[in-house]
Amino acid sequence: MQPIMYKPIFNKRQVLVFRQFGNKGYSLFSCLGREVVCSVLSVATLTYASAESVSTDPVVTDSTATTTAREMMLEEVSVTGSRAPLTKSQAARMVTVLDRQAIAQAPVQSINDLLKYAIGVDVRQRGPIGAQTDISIRGGTSEQIILLLNGINICDPQTGHNAMDLPVDLNDIVRIEVIEGPAGRIYGTSSLVGAINVVTKRRREGVRREGEKEITLHTEGGSYGYGQVGMRYSTDSSSPYSFSPVTTLSANYSRCDGWSRAKDGGLNTDFSGGKAFYQGQYEGRTLQLHWHAGMTDKGWGSSTFWASPKWQADNQYEHTTKFYTALQGETRWGQLHIAPNIYWNQNQDRYEGYRGQPEKMAFNYNRTNVYGFSLSGFFDWSQESGDKEKERRSKERRSKEAGIRMRTAFGAEVRNEDLVSGNLGEPLKKPIHICGTDRDYTLGLNRTNISAYVEQNLLLKDLTVSAGFVATRNTWSDMNLRVYPGVDVSYRPHPNWTLHASYNTSLRMPSFTEMYYKVQGYSADPHLKPEEMSAVELGLQCSIINHQSSTFNVQCTLWHHHGTNMIDWIMDTSQGDAAVWQSVNHTTINSYGVEVGFNLQCPMPNGQSSMVNGQWSKFSLQCHYSYINQDKEQEEGIVSQYALEYLRHKLVANARMPIIKHLTLGLDFRWQDRVGSYTDFDGKVCDYEPYALVDARLTWQQPKWKVYVESNNLFDTRYRDYGLVEQPGRWIIAGFGLRI
Repeated sequence: MQPIMYKPIFNKRQVLVFRQFGNKGYSLFSCLGREVVCSVLSVATLTYASAESVSTDPVVTDSTATTTAREMMLEEVSVTGSRAPLTKSQAARMVTVLDRQAIAQAPVQSINDLLKYAIGVDVRQRGPIGAQTDISIRGGTSEQIILLLNGINICDPQTGHNAMDLPVDLNDIVRIEVIEGPAGRIYGTSSLVGAINVVTKRRREGVRREGEKEITLHTEGGSYGYGQVGMRYSTDSSSPYSFSPVTTLSANYSRCDGWSRAKDGGLNTDFSGGKAFYQGQYEGRTLQLHWHAGMTDKGWGSSTFWASPKWQADNQYEHTTKFYTALQGETRWGQLHIAPNIYWNQNQDRYEGYRGQPEKMAFNYNRTNVYGFSLSGFFDWSQESGDKEKERRSKERRSKEAGIRMRTAFGAEVRNEDLVSGNLGEPLKKPIHICGTDRDYTLGLNRTNISAYVEQNLLLKDLTVSAGFVATRNTWSDMNLRVYPGVDVSYRPHPNWTLHASYNTSLRMPSFTEMYYKVQGYSADPHLKPEEMSAVELGLQCSIINHQSSTFNVQCTLWHHHGTNMIDWIMDTSQGDAAVWQSVNHTTINSYGVEVGFNLQCPMPNGQSSMVNGQWSKFSLQCHYSYINQDKEQEEGIVSQYALEYLRHKLVANARMPIIKHLTLGLDFRWQDRVGSYTDFDGKVCDYEPYALVDARLTWQQPKWKVYVESNNLFDTRYRDYGLVEQPGRWIIAGFGLRI
């Protein structure tokens, strides 16, 4: 199990030199989140680890420290594998984390592309550079995962197809956390098969001057008329308890001509759009507040994205505008921690069946507003006294060795989802005008989800047990209160060995599109039942660090998902020209899977390993493999669009190697084989073909700037993630980044 490093780069900084480590199994991991010079600490590009969706507590320094070495009191990183924050060494559930180093080194331009390298994640793209992407976990669908921004649910109840229109740039992100398997007890409903939490930078660590500011600029361009430009501004105060009017502000604009054209000669895979994101915070002695606001505005040629043999449109277009706001708080009264959150998200969507031709097919307009409020907390039952934070932390560390501790988490959430539309929902009592058009929203739907949870955590020296349940009720269809339990167990027979076992359940309500979408070639069912999932998982992690500064990590996970009322779009091809896509509930689907992998880091042949510009100059290699099998076979003549199309085999591998000082080469390989088929415009049913892709990136890194060149799909492979949409071939990109 490997640590996650957060390594900002500053012009002038003091290096932390560790003279001695405590003789504890968790001592090395206590330094997570801080910059360290230590010959035995290494970082994998993609690791299994645990991290909290908020920053770790600030470093406590000794005022008597010298300028050459400072004594530090470092806290262990907290995790999101449970409702109550637990330290990494106590984690009861495995969480896959893509950290800052993985993000900086990967040959990607979007979060969508980055997630391709997470072994349990299936990324199906219809457009380039993340223009339109469906993301699923462990054989599920894009509707069955929950997407979070700093722990706030930002899922769009209209559809999961546009869920990845995030307001943050890659430079804003500290890490991306992926929980595989039902996470209803942790994140509530919608997390049927997993969760993805995008965590952004908050306070800038290492700031030493009052009001110090930093500006980063980046630009890149490449094949098919692709171009991107972005900036990030951040400021901070050296005072630990201060009000920061502006913590970070970022903006980004990108565009591309696309790689194909429609039959009429016009662009049909082009895209352009921008995003902006702002964060602020207040940190007091008893109260912490964090808030963010962001927006995205993007349009893209949808080619044959939603076409069918009956409706062979190849010049579709879609435009989305999204707003995200949230205010998060945290306060403590002794051993009781309370964290209220309030948020509002709005999603606007315009879909054109024939691009720029409303007279041929009326545009579809949709707008959803999501309002949410949650109140969560946890209470420690350990025998502690004193109100001072430093004393509390010290006793918490000692209590881990002393024996049993218990932590109880509890909370509730109210989430209201409101849709107004031109073609989804029930008739409105009063039409609502669509701004900028001569049209009205005439349909709509409103539903409220109420949930509450309780979780008990038992913490022993080598054993963690986390058990609880979430109770939920939705006003749609007068659904009664339902309870979904779960339990996670982690056993650590040795500091380098961890065994995990879990049983979890969850629920998902149908999206508005699944219930009401009825246009060319599609017919939805408004009476769909909610999906339910139960899952069992067993896992093993092992980490070996030798005296030569080499690190070897191995992970293995076995899992089983039992899903009922699984929602899918299917087509009965035996109906010929009358065949349409219909939304249905599959009775039962059982899925079985195994994930294995290793990470290796070692010095280069010359034996030299050091920190260069915040990066470890070591050779690293990782390889992960996933196998999935479902017991529900497709019926003859029935084509599934989502639920029965999954990655049976997926293999990812990458290597990072320093060539000379400042110059690093990265190679990424991905092979996958998908179960399922699609029907082409001639009515022929075709099976998905397996494909392999290689991406490469060459980076020259300096303290204040970097330049890089990369190639996606280096060997120009032709492949399809979705049947009617062929993906682009070789894509060359060059970029430049500057920090002021």
